[in-house]
Amino acid sequence: MKKAAFYTLGCKVNQYETEAMAEAFEKAGYAVVDFEEAADVYVINTCTVTGLSSRKSRQAIRRAKQRNRNAVVVAVGCYPQTAKEEVESMSEVDIIVGTAERRRLPEYVEEFLNGGGRITAVGNIMKEYSFEDLSIEKYKSRTRAIMKVQDGCSQFCSYCIIPYARGPIRSRPAEEVLGEVRRLVEAGFREVVLTGIHIASYGLDLGQIRLPDLIRMVHDVDGIERIRLGSLEPTMITEGFVAEAARLEKLCPHYHISLQSGCDETLKRMNRKYTTAEYAKAVDLLRDKIPDVSVTTDVMVGFPGETDEEFETTYRFLEKIRFAKMHVFKYSPRKGTPAARRSDQVDGRVKEERSERLIELSDRCQLEFNSSFLGRVMPVLYEQEDRDRKGWYEGLTPNYIRVLSKGDAGVVGNILPTRLVEAENDFISGEV
Repeated sequence: MKKAAFYTLGCKVNQYETEAMAEAFEKAGYAVVDFEEAADVYVINTCTVTGLSSRKSRQAIRRAKQRNRNAVVVAVGCYPQTAKEEVESMSEVDIIVGTAERRRLPEYVEEFLNGGGRITAVGNIMKEYSFEDLSIEKYKSRTRAIMKVQDGCSQFCSYCIIPYARGPIRSRPAEEVLGEVRRLVEAGFREVVLTGIHIASYGLDLGQIRLPDLIRMVHDVDGIERIRLGSLEPTMITEGFVAEAARLEKLCPHYHISLQSGCDETLKRMNRKYTTAEYAKAVDLLRDKIPDVSVTTDVMVGFPGETDEEFETTYRFLEKIRFAKMHVFKYSPRKGTPAARRSDQVDGRVKEERSERLIELSDRCQLEFNSSFLGRVMPVLYEQEDRDRKGWYEGLTPNYIRVLSKGDAGVVGNILPTRLVEAENDFISGEV
C-alpha cells in the first residue's frame, strides 16, 4: 500500500484542509503515515503569513526530500500561491499547488508518476468565487473538531499577504456546514470550532445569512455541546451580537478579537478599520454581559513607522485591557504589500525588545486571569494525554483555560467537572 505523509504550517484553516486532503488520499488507496516516517508522497501544507512561516515551509520541503529522495514532494497552499517562482526554484518540489484545486492532489500525483513531469497548478485566486469542496467525512479524533466555514479576505490590511493568497470572500453554504456538524455528532464529537480566513465575513456572498445566523443553526443541532469561534473583528462585537451570544448556552465564552496595535496612529497605517476606543468598548460589552468570558488577541510589534511613543501607547492599552492571553509577533515585510514598500522600517533589535516586553506582559496577564478561577469547579473537555506528563490529561474549559489533571485514558472525550487548584504558567492543574 502506498504511503502519504502530511505536514501543516499555520492556522486552523490549514489544519482542517490538511485533514481533508489526507482523506482524499485515503480514498485513493493511500495509507496516511506520520511525516517523520518513510512515505511515497509528502504533502507540505504551507504558510506565508510571515517571513518565518515561508522559511519553515521551505525547510519542511527539504526535510521531506531528504527522508526519501524518490518520494513525490507536494508544496501546497498560501506560500506557492503568493511566491510560485520561489517554490519552482526549489529542485525538491515535484508538484506545486496553490489555494485551489487541492482536492485533485491524488490525481496530480498519479499524473506525475505516469511520466507527466513537474506539475504547477497555481491559478489566479482573485478570480475564485466558489467555496472549494474540501469537506471531511471521517474523523481521526473524538473530542474537538475544527470546521472551515469560510475562505478569503477583502480587508487588505497594509501588512498582510493573505488576501492575495486566499482571494475573495467565499462562504460555505449553511446546509453543508450543518451536514458536517451532524456527521461530527455521529462520530462522537462534543465540540466544534467554526473557523475561516476572515470568519466575520461569513455570508456576505450568500445573501441574507450571516455568521450569527450560522451559529444559531449549529447551536440547534442535537448532540453538539460546545461551539467555539475563530478570530473575530472588534466591529462585529455589537450589543445585538453580544446579547444573542449570551443567550446561546453552547457558545463558549471565549473570544479571540484581533487587535494588532493599541495605538490609533499605527492602526491607521495598518489600514485596520476600528479605533482603540471601539475595541475597548467591544471588550467591555463582552465582559459586562457574558460571565467568565476570556478575551484573547494578536498584537504586532515593529510595524513600519512605529515609534517608541506609539509602542508605549500600545503597551499601556494592553495593560488596561488585561487580556487572558496575547499572541505577540514581530512585523515581517511581505513582498507585494503596501507596508513592505515603506522606508520607515523598524530595526530588528527594536522589534525583539518590544516583543519580549509584550510576551512578559502576556504571561503576567494570563497567570492573573487563570488564577482568578482557582478553587472553582468547571467543566473540562479532556482531549489527550499530556506529552510531558504520563498519567496527566489535558483539556479545555469553556473559556479556553488549559487544564491538566491526573487520570486515565477514560477521561478523553468526556466533559468532566474539574476543580482548578494551581496555576502554572499557561495552564492550571485540576482535580477530576
